[in-house]
Amino acid sequence: MPKTISVQALQRLPTYLNYLKSLPLDKDAKISARALGNALGYGEIQVRKDLSAVSDGGKPKVGYCTAELIRDIEIFLGYDDVNDAVLVGAGKLGKALMSYEGFKTYGLNIVAAFDSDLAKCGTDESGKQVFPIDKMENLCKRLKVRIGIITVPASSAQQVCDILVEGGVEAIWNFAPTHLSVPEEVVLKNENMAASLAILSKHLSEKDWNCP
Repeated sequence: MPKTISVQALQRLPTYLNYLKSLPLDKDAKISARALGNALGYGEIQVRKDLSAVSDGGKPKVGYCTAELIRDIEIFLGYDDVNDAVLVGAGKLGKALMSYEGFKTYGLNIVAAFDSDLAKCGTDESGKQVFPIDKMENLCKRLKVRIGIITVPASSAQQVCDILVEGGVEAIWNFAPTHLSVPEEVVLKNENMAASLAILSKHLSEKDWNCP
């Protein structure tokens, strides 16, 4: 049975993974929870708890084998199992996501894109095919696509979401600045750039306010 892990811990795992991968390659290298926490600004107890849900390889006074810990985190996050995805909305953001090669590292493969503007259809600069949006449901079913990425305007996002769900998509990554409704069995992750900007702006304003 899979181990349970909090959302906060799950969000920290890619940070651990990226740091571990930045270390010199040495199959015999070891790292402790304390060293990992110190490097990333996390508490030792928190790191130890996070990693206990992912790996059984930690040993007292020895730590974790770095290579094995990398493998355990990748397996836990599913990076070793490639998931096909489609992207809807071949505008500037959509094109940037289609061209991003780093997704392959995280087990994500964008197989195609869709757009309502026929002028954008055809082969994109990234080499991926952009199809008319009316072909989306059928193609998703035929290719058994599991992930849909939405980069359309807010006014169109729910309609696109509904089509993806009808096409059998099990998880939706939403970049549109709007709330979406999905069935209980569908996973929804919103990338709220406005909220992130608000946090940055708030921190900057507080910093300016506290400056002499």
